[in-house]
Amino acid sequence: MIEFEEALKIILSREVFPEAEEVELSCSINRVLAQDAVSDMDMPPFNKSAVDGYACRRSDLADELKVLEIIPAGQIPQFRIKENECSKVMTGAMVPEGADCIIMIEDVEVLSSDKIKFTAEKTSDNICYTGEDIRLGDVVLKKGLLIKPQHIAVLASVGYSRPKVYRKPKVNIITTGDELVEPHQKPDVGKIRNSNAWQLIAQCEAMNVSVDYSGIAPDSKEETLVMIRKALADNDVILITGGVSMGDYDYVPDVLLEAGFTFYFKSVAMQPGRPTLFSSHKSGKFCFGLPGNPVSSFNQFELLVKPLLYKMMGHVYKPVVLHLPLAKDFHRKKSKRLNFIPVLLNPEGEALPVEYHGSAHINSLNDAYGLMSIPIGTTEIKKGDIVNVRPV
Repeated sequence: MIEFEEALKIILSREVFPEAEEVELSCSINRVLAQDAVSDMDMPPFNKSAVDGYACRRSDLADELKVLEIIPAGQIPQFRIKENECSKVMTGAMVPEGADCIIMIEDVEVLSSDKIKFTAEKTSDNICYTGEDIRLGDVVLKKGLLIKPQHIAVLASVGYSRPKVYRKPKVNIITTGDELVEPHQKPDVGKIRNSNAWQLIAQCEAMNVSVDYSGIAPDSKEETLVMIRKALADNDVILITGGVSMGDYDYVPDVLLEAGFTFYFKSVAMQPGRPTLFSSHKSGKFCFGLPGNPVSSFNQFELLVKPLLYKMMGHVYKPVVLHLPLAKDFHRKKSKRLNFIPVLLNPEGEALPVEYHGSAHINSLNDAYGLMSIPIGTTEIKKGDIVNVRPV
């Protein structure tokens, strides 16, 4: 059994070689940039008005001003501003030559159809100057960036209608156990519905990772081996839940060995999630054996699988860890493993442990804000002590 930090180090030390492809901008969310995005123009590309108002010369603010024209956004000004002249401009419109400030409409008295007067004591320039946000040739987004909605706007503004991104890894999911039936089936006595597969599918899809679901493998070495070999042919990573512990029907480690996998670890000092294995195939593909209980498989995906998938997508994953005060005293009897407990974030900004019955209690994650880690050797944490919480 190895500690979590060592397990993660082993996983992230594996060599991967992400391939790049071009995709439509609308399909690039949660993909990873495979090249720097470089601006092909200044932004803004011209001096533009930051407000609705009148473009004029600051030196004329004490005088009556003649209105030359109205300039909506997208229209080129027809006149240069000279002494005691102005043009009415809309927000985003090009500032006419000669003007060095925009006076806001609310600071103006309209004297006639073509005359105004500035009524305030002073004004800001209210001009967004050419290139003040981005210059031609600037790197606006760096290679390896995980694209979020705000990045879509930046890519669009600099002309990346088909950004180059890294290919998504293909993940195959297999659940094991004769006791499982799919969600559309009513379980007979001794059976339970398969929740792990659909949870893992959702976790993969939330990352925009391609998923191939093989279904439920029965407690049979031969049939499990057939499913694993088939999954190997078309996928980069296999996720197997169940069958990895010490029971009489826990065949997965033996089957993986027969399929040609090499193990890096088979047990991690974590609670929940101890019976977790990680292996690789000579083809360069990987397999995680995850625990059969749903909270365990959820946690191990978030903590161990996700970092590898992001690496395969060309992204260095840096999970957010918040340092929050604990809302109430916490105790546990055993402290030989790193513990992850689901917590709420209460109105006071404190981490509040939810009611949690163990690794099969999937409902405990319903309202969870994150996972609180309790280090090895710690049996007690007092109310108000600072704890580490990973949002999920």
